[in-house]
Amino acid sequence: MTHDSQPASPLFTQVDITAGAHVGRARDNQALADEQTALLRSILAAQDRQNELLEELVNQLGAAQRQRVVELGQWKQANPELARNCRGAAEALSRVQIEFLTTMTREINDNAEALMDGEFMLNEFVDRFGPRLAHLNGVLQVMAQLSSSPNPTNSGG
Repeated sequence: MTHDSQPASPLFTQVDITAGAHVGRARDNQALADEQTALLRSILAAQDRQNELLEELVNQLGAAQRQRVVELGQWKQANPELARNCRGAAEALSRVQIEFLTTMTREINDNAEALMDGEFMLNEFVDRFGPRLAHLNGVLQVMAQLSSSPNPTNSGG
């Protein structure tokens, strides 16, 4: 066997064990840790502020909702007969809405291909059903709101 005289790669690398190099890296590590800590504190402060703003928003929305509930309750007390009539009208309109939705879904299912392929058919469908559905839903929502019985948990104000 012949040995080539190629230089062998060293198994160990040079390690600097002087005090100055170690202290410099420790200072760099400490500075990095201090910077990360400062960033985390900034993030925490921003989250605290965001939570405060969300609490204020919830309080504002809650106050407005409570005010609406109180006013609606007062209206119902001042107009009990009309509130009862609104309940009957809402129930009747609900049946009308169910029938309307049944007709509309049947129309969609029967003409699905034509609605997908032709813009004219889709526009015709939307013109025929869209406004009526939107208005019916709006009226039904008003009637249901005016006829609903007050919620005892919210009536305290």
